Amino acid sequence: MSDEHTETGTGWPQPAGPARPGGPAGEPDPRPEAPDPDELSPLSPQRPAGGEVPPVKSEPGEPVEREPVEPAVGGRESGEVGSAAAGGSVAGSWRRFSSATVMIGVLLVLLGFTLAVQLKTTSTDPTLSTSRQEDLVRILYDLDAREIRLRQDIAALEESQRQLRSGEQGRQAALEEASRRADELGILAGTLPARGTGLAVRFEAGSKPIAAVRVLDAVQELRGAGAEAMQISGGDRAVVRIVASTYFLDGEGGSLIVDGRRLTGPYTITVIGDPATMRTGLNIPGGVVASVARDGGNVIVEDREVAEVSALHAPSTLEHAHPVG
Repeated sequence: MSDEHTETGTGWPQPAGPARPGGPAGEPDPRPEAPDPDELSPLSPQRPAGGEVPPVKSEPGEPVEREPVEPAVGGRESGEVGSAAAGGSVAGSWRRFSSATVMIGVLLVLLGFTLAVQLKTTSTDPTLSTSRQEDLVRILYDLDAREIRLRQDIAALEESQRQLRSGEQGRQAALEEASRRADELGILAGTLPARGTGLAVRFEAGSKPIAAVRVLDAVQELRGAGAEAMQISGGDRAVVRIVASTYFLDGEGGSLIVDGRRLTGPYTITVIGDPATMRTGLNIPGGVVASVARDGGNVIVEDREVAEVSALHAPSTLEHAHPVG
């Protein structure tokens, strides 16, 4: 082995390069243009941009110095930890954004459904929205009067039911109830006379004769106000009982045809019921009184403490139906 091999201690010749100046170890090179010994030393570690330190080869017998490396947090570099924290905040913001979006969508759906239901409700009956104020008042009054009558009927039926269930008086109460119902049905069918408080409604013609439609309107309004029995009479003393099947037609010379019988004016309707309620029904705005006045006629309404409805309606002969006992 040559002296060069022996001098390096590795068995290989020392690489060519700028030699270190002789002299004591650690003294700097006295040359002004001499490079930094650390830069020329192959033992100086070069840190790459990524922060990793490459392995350093050392010669035998010479200690190796390494720069300390900061420990990684959670097994990751600091850059990765920052990225994870940023990703977590973005995910949390996205979750909050998604929840708010869902809530807003649900509220919008509920609002749309409510508007649709309200629109459908208000547009269900276009007839009422286009009716006159007088017609609406009359409809409201008829509904109130009908409600009062229905409540009275309910109270009477409940009382009858209580009496029928009372024990020993049940049979007698049943007979009395059956008799009372028969009388009521007879009055409604026009087969029995009736007496009670009521009104006398007189129609006097003006420039135009009293039309059949005006008399029919009066009958309908009186029924709506709770009339229980009615009859109509003419100037010739002819009287006709008014029932559910009664019809009215215009006759010759201003006369009136009622159930096939001819009546001449003036016409008087005798009705049994609550006088105040029926009077109000006839005098509502746009009612019978106002309609006849527009035609030049006049309607006179008089209260009667005792109104008698004596005319009877002949029941039709049944051909196919028979009572079952």
